[in-house]
Parts: sequence; C-alpha cells; structure tokens
Amino acid sequence: MTHSLDIAAQDDVLKNALDWKIAGKKVALATVIQTWGSAPRPLGSQLAIDEAGNMVGSVSGGCVEGAVIQEALGLLENGGNTVLEFGVSDDQAWEVGLACGGKIRIFVETLN
Repeated sequence: MTHSLDIAAQDDVLKNALDWKIAGKKVALATVIQTWGSAPRPLGSQLAIDEAGNMVGSVSGGCVEGAVIQEALGLLENGGNTVLEFGVSDDQAWEVGLACGGKIRIFVETLN
C-alpha cells in the first residue's frame, strides 16, 4: 500500500514541537522510519509529545500509538532515543479481524 505524506500535517507537528520547546517544555518526537505490508500511517509520519502528555500528529493508531506515547514519556525522564517495532503476521491479522498483516518501525527521540 502506498501513501503520500501530507507535508502540511508534518509541518504542524514540527511547529508544535518547536513551540513547546521554546516554551521550555521537554519534547519527544516519534517518526515512522519503515513499514512492511499494511501500515496505518505512511513513512515519515510524526507524533510530537510534551512532558505533560500533550500530543500532535500520529504514527499509528490504537494500542501501538499508546505504547509509543508511553515510551516517549519515559525517554523524556531519562533522555536518549529508541527504535520500536510493532507487527502482526497475516495469519494473526485474520484471527483478530484485520484484512492483512503488517509491520511498522518508529524512531522515538528527545528534542532536549
């Protein structure tokens, strides 16, 4: 599946992240760096999270995005970066009622 990245939406994420940083908040940025098969968001999609849990953008949906947010909040406490990988096989996807499987890798970094 091919997606076109909405540049305006990506710019909004980066603008919000910069505004939060200028305001003195700790900020983390998550970016989709690789996808295989079916993925809910295209390569390059971003999610910014501040220390209070405010967020803008999206890298996935549901429990994947929740896990990315939790990881980002942990990184804001300790600094650094990480790569997260989530996926489901085609067989597992059918078992849970999804049309197809897929994997997604997300780079999460602190901007401080």
